[in-house]
Amino acid sequence: MSKKKSLYIYNSLSRKKEFFEPLNPPFVGLYVCGPTVYSDVHLGNVRSFMTFDVVYRYLTYLGYNVRYVRNITDVGHLLDDSDTGDDKIEKRARLEKIEPMEIVQKYTNGFHNTVNQFNLIPPSIEPTATGHIVEQIEMVQRIIKNGLAYEVNGSVYFDVKKYSEEHHYGELSGRKLDELLEQTRDNLEGGDEKKYFADFAIWKKASEETIMKWDSPWGIGVPGWHLECSVMSTKYLGQEFDIHGGGMDLKFPHHECEIAQSVGADGVNPVKYWMHGNMLTVNGTKMSKSLGNSFLPHELISGDHPLLEKGYTPMTVRFFFLQANYKSTVDFSNDALQGAEKGLIKLMNAIKTLSKLISSEKSSIDLNTIITNCNDSMNDDFNTPMTIAHLFDGVKMINSINDGKATISLSDLEKLQEHYNIFVFEILGLLPQNTDSSNDELPSELMNIIIELRKKSKENKDWDTADLIRDELKKLNISIKDTKDSSVWNYEE
Repeated sequence: MSKKKSLYIYNSLSRKKEFFEPLNPPFVGLYVCGPTVYSDVHLGNVRSFMTFDVVYRYLTYLGYNVRYVRNITDVGHLLDDSDTGDDKIEKRARLEKIEPMEIVQKYTNGFHNTVNQFNLIPPSIEPTATGHIVEQIEMVQRIIKNGLAYEVNGSVYFDVKKYSEEHHYGELSGRKLDELLEQTRDNLEGGDEKKYFADFAIWKKASEETIMKWDSPWGIGVPGWHLECSVMSTKYLGQEFDIHGGGMDLKFPHHECEIAQSVGADGVNPVKYWMHGNMLTVNGTKMSKSLGNSFLPHELISGDHPLLEKGYTPMTVRFFFLQANYKSTVDFSNDALQGAEKGLIKLMNAIKTLSKLISSEKSSIDLNTIITNCNDSMNDDFNTPMTIAHLFDGVKMINSINDGKATISLSDLEKLQEHYNIFVFEILGLLPQNTDSSNDELPSELMNIIIELRKKSKENKDWDTADLIRDELKKLNISIKDTKDSSVWNYEE
């Protein structure tokens, strides 16, 4: 089914929302920076990948043929994102006393397990840095040929000053080279070899202790950190492609250097729309290992962390993330997570109710407004919080029909059911609650017993016990509605 394509995306490069026009419709190229697999994936990564999972889902819903590329950095040629220092993967391998590629496999498997828990769709292509060493060497050669890089002692550096004579280094992050000049060479790694303080390594000479290293025209070495994404994105999506995504922390220097490398090698600014997700905070403070307020996804799920009162299902966390705009910070707190948990239960309960609604001859509800509003909010730069708000407007409608205060025709009922299935499950990527727990049926069985006890109390005219059961359940956010023939229970916010 064809949909009206009226999507607007906030472009980090132009710093404004732009009408989305693919370079080669209906094909859309989407590249997202993947993890460096030397440790467990953290929640910031999960949020970033979830953002672009929704982007991928929505573009597909609009009818585009999306090629989604997300890389795996399996040679950790950086330490503190500088040009020198230990390889992160090799450092971890020495710590655990195993081979570097065992580290790679271990944490790649862990990464896949984590994103699967949060129901992220796998990318179309998941290339690795080590699988594209030849192409990275070739890109370095093209940059040198174009006079924008130089070799020193087996390392190759990108010549930022020369590049800036014709191009704007800093256009994505909004930095100006004159402001960067205030830094001194003493503050920068590799300063002795560089012609200019802002130059960055695109090939780095390997030390004798380095295990993961490759031969090149400049000697044995490793590719620079920024190089792999320039190579893999353009290899699979073309020299120019539609969307490049990543976390806000990658805007500078990583993405800035990607632009410079691609322009330096092929004379083309590679990306039409740059998208960046924002950071996480905990109780208003930046999430950080040093502050002891960071937790891994499995800790959030299990609740095994001093800052957590309990564990939360992956779908509760996903719903929690989607309640904020991807460009906004997300603040973790027990109250916020528990609020998201209640909201998700209410939404899923409404969907269960929707599946059981009985149609009438005519509709007394305005169905088209709900549908139009959801489409409009997603077209407004993937505005998931507003979309969720519109879905909750529909929840009121569903409950009103269920209570007999409104009516819905069969055709409208089918349309509403399709709308919720598409937006909740296919676009927002949520899963029905019973997929999160093998004991999902237990609450229903317990409630049936409680309702039966209350029914017998009423039959025996023991109104105090019947009211006590109702009032105690209300404290647990569970309501009971008595109908002519039975009693129905429901979760409430």
